[in-house]
Amino acid sequence: MMRNFKFRLYPTSPQEKKLLWTLDKCRFVYNTLLDRLRKDRKVKSDELQHSILEIKRQHPELGDVYSKVLQYENRRLFAHLRMLSSLKKNGKKVGALRFKGKSWFKTFTYNQSGFKVFPRNTRYDLLHLSKIGEIPFIMHQEINGKIKQITIKKHTSGKWFAFVVADSAKKATTIGAQKRVGIDLGINNFVFDSDGHREDSPKTLGKSLKRLRIAQKRLSRTKKGSRNREKQKKRVARVHEKIVNQRNDFLHKLSHLYAKTYTFIAIEALNIRGMIRTSFNSRNIMDASWACFVRMLEYKAESAGAQVIKVDPRGTTQTCVECGRKEKKELWQRTHACACGFVADRDYNSALEILKRAVGQGLPEFTPAETGPLPFEAS
Repeated sequence: MMRNFKFRLYPTSPQEKKLLWTLDKCRFVYNTLLDRLRKDRKVKSDELQHSILEIKRQHPELGDVYSKVLQYENRRLFAHLRMLSSLKKNGKKVGALRFKGKSWFKTFTYNQSGFKVFPRNTRYDLLHLSKIGEIPFIMHQEINGKIKQITIKKHTSGKWFAFVVADSAKKATTIGAQKRVGIDLGINNFVFDSDGHREDSPKTLGKSLKRLRIAQKRLSRTKKGSRNREKQKKRVARVHEKIVNQRNDFLHKLSHLYAKTYTFIAIEALNIRGMIRTSFNSRNIMDASWACFVRMLEYKAESAGAQVIKVDPRGTTQTCVECGRKEKKELWQRTHACACGFVADRDYNSALEILKRAVGQGLPEFTPAETGPLPFEAS
């Protein structure tokens, strides 16, 4: 199973100059390959990759960049072409690939070789990158499995990160007790499950909006190309980075809690893009990060030996879990009160209905006695 890890790098001043130089040379190779592709539309990927040798002969300084790092730019170029082709097939209006400026080129990749991790019993571990050196970083999480790829990225805030892809040989653990849960996703409550546990929506964007608005307003008043503008760009980027970190911290903790607590997890199969296009509350939907939560839940459940089943969410709020009667509710109506006598929070009823529907999609039968409150809070 492939797993992803993210670590912050702490390069020295000479190392940072080398990283920036490598980034610029990779951008040069990417743009050169794109230029050749524009001149000859029929050229194949293998032919274009072979032309990197010619480019290196014309520009000897490229010899100071690890060869596979330059070769990866050819893969990146054709990956972008496939993405454009896919968008066109789906009816999207897209133009041709553009040459990359400095502000639009932030990463380079070591694939299969050219790197090595040196764990140490000190504050900093070391990441060896061929042609660059040993860069200090903090390995806050053990890398299980063989490292396949490392992507180096410069964030707009000025920080450097390493994104590690490893083939984990670790076998999935199995949860002992057969516990199951249905999860309803919402805005007022980020999750409301069939055990009655609710977690408030992480409105990190709303909380930091004032600070972000001030920073962006100051940015708009700076002169293009000035030092003050570049400094303010970094300030805005740091605000965005903090928002993302707060949101991801919440999502990781919550998804980890469900993955290690339950054997079977039933969740809504939501069309987030469609909801954003049609909903008046699209910013809150985007901030809620449901899709990211579901992705985290799926890979963590797989690692923990749990099963995630997605069910069609249509009508889960309107359908009574007790008798199956459907009754339309307005968004402001937070209580489900059915003629059969069943009264509950509408999100709780929805979570129970989601779990009930999952029975027909692979979950074993369940009884209310099997459910109970979570052992502890997510945060």
